[in-house]
Amino acid sequence: MIETATTFFEPIEKETIQLLHFPKEDVLEDKQLKRTRIAGLSRALALGNLEHIKTKIYFEDDLSKRVVDTTIWGITDDKVILKQGTIIPINRIYYSQ
Repeated sequence: MIETATTFFEPIEKETIQLLHFPKEDVLEDKQLKRTRIAGLSRALALGNLEHIKTKIYFEDDLSKRVVDTTIWGITDDKVILKQGTIIPINRIYYSQ
């Protein structure tokens, strides 16, 4: 497990993400954190497309907090798209690095 501050995120393979269930509630309440989340995802998208650099995405499904090391292929208003059409709802992401 990966520890950030006092929170543990369980590593997961991107191929397993499509089996997860995501609640509709946002994991972030603070507007500034939400803006930071979008900025980080946009930066990760650019790095992935231009430099083929992977990023860690810290997110939460209905069971636990998880982290995936992957390349972001696209971003919509409410979803992050990974390779093979795997999707993570933006409102379930804490941040990326």
